[in-house]
Amino acid sequence: MKLEEIRRKIDKIDRELLVLLQERMGLALRSKKFKKSVSDPQREADVLTRAERLNLDLVERSFVRQLLKTIIDESKRLQEEDRKLVAFQGEHGAYGEVAARRLVPSAAFIPCLEFNDVFRGVEEGYLDFGVVPVENSLEGAVTPVNDLLTTTTLKVIGEARIVVNHCLLATEAIDLRQVRLVYSHPQALAQCRNFLMRNKLEARPFYDTAGAAKMLARENPRAAAAIASALCAELYDLEIIDEGIEDGPANTTRFLLLSRAAAGRGGDKTSLIFATPHEAGRLYAVLRLFAESRINLTRIASMPLRSDPGNYSFFLDFIGSDTDEKVAEVLRRLADLTISLKILGSYPADPGETEP
Repeated sequence: MKLEEIRRKIDKIDRELLVLLQERMGLALRSKKFKKSVSDPQREADVLTRAERLNLDLVERSFVRQLLKTIIDESKRLQEEDRKLVAFQGEHGAYGEVAARRLVPSAAFIPCLEFNDVFRGVEEGYLDFGVVPVENSLEGAVTPVNDLLTTTTLKVIGEARIVVNHCLLATEAIDLRQVRLVYSHPQALAQCRNFLMRNKLEARPFYDTAGAAKMLARENPRAAAAIASALCAELYDLEIIDEGIEDGPANTTRFLLLSRAAAGRGGDKTSLIFATPHEAGRLYAVLRLFAESRINLTRIASMPLRSDPGNYSFFLDFIGSDTDEKVAEVLRRLADLTISLKILGSYPADPGETEP
């Protein structure tokens, strides 16, 4: 190998080491929920002893011990900061993390494989908050999340509308004409269809936008790029070859912030879920309650009840707090018109949209 190729391989390994170190620190923070104390001398000794048994001819045992001791000390320092753990679905750099960073800026952001992992982790107390997408301006309701909201005990305590600004990322600053393959989530590829066709790029579906960026940083496939957020470029040391490549200029996703406890300060927006008997005019009667009270509805969506596919759950967002007397009266009357009613929470409305 020539010097330039050797250096490229070194850069690739460095990126992977740092990504893995980020993952390790996240796991260390999660482990605190299961321990009585930050310090665990026996566990630390076991980690160091096990590492020293490795037969690495180019890495001295003294260096291994020093390196791991530094990592352990940094893990304990992070645990002592007592940061809140905020879960999102996807890999680091996903748009869910973009929303989480806005909603809880000083937190530690924990990636989860599935939406269900986010809900369960918060419900069981292993994670402090969860951030999940509830609707997209182009794709509509996020069905798996809406389904989980019908059964969860969690409360909504905040929201964020994030502008989905897709970027074309590569491991180095190359000309767009050098790119042949583009990896990303199928929805992101579909949202950038015109860009891909115009530049004669072959789309390769991947399980997650941020996952595609992470793979690119680790494997550095030839003539390849990924479509993901600008945050991914920062996290995985990738270059932004082009940005704003989505076909639709008004692509936003609304995220909800979930907690075990309701927002103590209330808010100016409320979300609820209800089901009505399968009778003509019953839904109209519900909506008339809000119209007569001059309460502004900002969203209404429906989905079949899992327990009874012939009936539907309705998701309703409106301006107002459940602590307002006018709203409280509507909710009392609403309970008489429905067969089930769940108040997800009152929380501060997002004042605007934020680009990642």
